[in-house]
This record gives sequence, structure tokens and C-alpha cells, in this order.
Amino acid sequence: MTSDGFTRRHILQGSAVATAAVPGLAQAASPARSASAQEGNRMMALDMKVNGRDVHLQLDPRTTLLDALREHLHLTGTKKGCDHGQCGACTVIVEGRRINSCLTLAVMHEGEAITTIEGLGTPERLHPMQRAFIVHDGYQCGYCTPGQICSAVAVLEEIEAGVPSHVTQDLEHVAWSDAEARERMSGNICRCAAYPNIIAAMRDVAGEDKA
Repeated sequence: MTSDGFTRRHILQGSAVATAAVPGLAQAASPARSASAQEGNRMMALDMKVNGRDVHLQLDPRTTLLDALREHLHLTGTKKGCDHGQCGACTVIVEGRRINSCLTLAVMHEGEAITTIEGLGTPERLHPMQRAFIVHDGYQCGYCTPGQICSAVAVLEEIEAGVPSHVTQDLEHVAWSDAEARERMSGNICRCAAYPNIIAAMRDVAGEDKA
């Protein structure tokens, strides 16, 4: 007998009743969870232009652009490295601007034009930047190369358009320099440390190679 008049038997009986009620509560909550899961799995239609070709996809709205390119369009040139936007291996060009495709959802790019490494050139007809990477040995192991090349192409276009960077000295006159290239390419990591060769390739394509 407890001090407030309850026996141990009363307490055990109350616990048994509470335990029996738990499955009922779980069953009552399950329809809400089921409806939420179904809503989360609803597919969305997506139309984009990838490498000059119109594509039509049905995607889970949580699919990243990187996974849409690799897993649904089988454009595996774009690499999944860190998957946190820190290595640049997944860099593609969207509407003329380079982005980390692992950090954006595919559905955010409805109707936009996307260029991957496959859209820049082919083995038979290389893009000038691809050719320069070969000439200057800028590719090394090759894993980061697709992102490096896409980024390098966009960097030259940024400089040509007069878009300043953190190291730009004269905002009225944005021009090529190795410092500009290094700053702008700093988000693309090369584990083989081919950085000097990559800058040499970019310098070549920019027409600044005096060698």
C-alpha cells in the first residue's frame, strides 16, 4: 500500500491500460503520415534544354540537378564529388552562368538552358578549352576535369562581359590576369594539383599565352 492509498496492483493495472492505448494512437496517426508520404513522393513534370536538346522529365521535386543529369539523363561526365558544393566537380553552365549542380534542385530550372561537359565538345570536335587542357596537361587524373573545363569556359565569358571578382583592381576595366583566373577558379578543387597547367590552358584560350 502506498501513502496515498494506491496499491502496487492499481499502478500496474493503470500502466497496462496506457500501454494498450498506444497502438490505437499509432493507428489513428498513421493515415496522416501516409498522406504526407504520398504527397512527398508526388512527381513533377520538368522541361529543360540540355546541351541544345529539349528534355522532358518526371522527377521527385527533391531531385538535385546533378542527380537529374547523371541518373535520369545519363550524362555522367558531370561528377559527384563532395555533394556539398565545395569541390566544383559538378559544375555545369546554366543560362550562361556556372553553378554547382549538387546544390540546386532540378525543378528550379524549368525551361532553362543547361550545358554540361558533353555539350561543349566531342572527341572528334573538341572545344578549344578541352584541347588546351590536353596540350597543357591540365586534366591529370581527370575526375575534376569536367567541372574545371565548364568553369574555365564560363570564367573567360565573365571576364569578357566585365564581371568583376574579389581581386579586380579596376572595376571599369576587367581584364585577364593569372590572379583573376586563380580567384575565379578557386571553387574548383584539383586533387592532383594541376593548377598551374589549368591556368596555362585558360591563358592559351584567352589569347594571353605569350610563350
